[in-house]
Amino acid sequence: MSASGCSDTIMPAGPPLRIVHCFRSPVGGIFRHVRDLVEEHRAAGHEVGILCDSSTGGEHEDRLFDSIRPQLSLGLTRIPMRRAIAPSDLAAIYRSYQHIKSLRPDILHGHGAKGGALSRVIGSVLRVNRYRVARLYSPHGGSLHFDRKSLSGQVVLRLERAQERLGDALVFVCDYERRTYEAKVGKPLKAARVIYNGIKDDEFEAIEPAPNAPDFLYIGMMRDLKGPDVFIDAFARTERAVGRPLSALMVGDGPDVERYQTMIEQTGLSRRIRMMPAMPARKAFGLAGTVVVPSRAEAMPYIVLEALAAEKRVIASRVGGIPEVLGENSAALARPGDAADLSRVMADTLTETDWQQRVMPRPADFKAVFSASVMASDMLDLYQDLLADIDRQGSSRNGR
Repeated sequence: MSASGCSDTIMPAGPPLRIVHCFRSPVGGIFRHVRDLVEEHRAAGHEVGILCDSSTGGEHEDRLFDSIRPQLSLGLTRIPMRRAIAPSDLAAIYRSYQHIKSLRPDILHGHGAKGGALSRVIGSVLRVNRYRVARLYSPHGGSLHFDRKSLSGQVVLRLERAQERLGDALVFVCDYERRTYEAKVGKPLKAARVIYNGIKDDEFEAIEPAPNAPDFLYIGMMRDLKGPDVFIDAFARTERAVGRPLSALMVGDGPDVERYQTMIEQTGLSRRIRMMPAMPARKAFGLAGTVVVPSRAEAMPYIVLEALAAEKRVIASRVGGIPEVLGENSAALARPGDAADLSRVMADTLTETDWQQRVMPRPADFKAVFSASVMASDMLDLYQDLLADIDRQGSSRNGR
């Protein structure tokens, strides 16, 4: 783990940097990651801007943009970006290039496949024109979800390899993501670092459940990839295992809400599993006891970090970077997609009174690695290292 300790404020090691983050869709984990970097780096005195898609997101995302807009001294620019590769990308790249060129950034950091392409292509054109700019790419899963055996996977992963030569560094949010990249794309040709996602310091505060709160909480998208169906099945098995009625709350929106509601009704659990629409995670944490993350696939889900920062009991599937957070051999981990194994862990939290103290990471140890201040500090160190390399290469070419 690349922990360097926690601090309230990151002190700049040199002149303020001009940092532009590029990504496509302003939703989910990528948007959360960028917002946290913006807030931390702006507080440290750096100039920050965002370039992203204008056709995705809704009222919730607009409110989030409004909250960070005062910190975007290099502005918020939104242009249409399609998810799939399309001819319209050429127009998007040209418009983005003209805008970014005017900002004269030191750092172009792309997030997700589309953001990575924009930052590296535009950054490379700027470098040809003798601009001093470092080009970074954070996959955040994205292309790495493709299967190498499929035709589409071969195309996408080969494009990833080709674009790597246009960048200066890869940043992975967990070691699982780094290993997946090496297995599917190849060993990185440029600098590569693992910098864990982090939680803001003001989120490290315990949240106790309300009196008579439900035993278990599922919070997330209502789609099979996240495992709501596994949660419902495991809940029913847990009731049978402990021999008494239990209760649960499911919070979230998504395309399959009605199907899961039907599943609850058909299994006779309507009185014991309640469903509610999406809400802020910390509000939901106060409504139930143990947080269950039954995903079939993940990279580094923020919900696990948020729940641990709130000192909740957390049960999760052994997928993605989750074992790096809870511990590779943690008793809180269950086999993905296996309702019986998930039920076994859920039952343990009810029958073992010292389960949380014995199984959950110590709050101080967790904060030392997974805080936003550590994440932002490690990222700044990388930015500075890359710029120093560029300066050394320039001096060498000039015969200095």
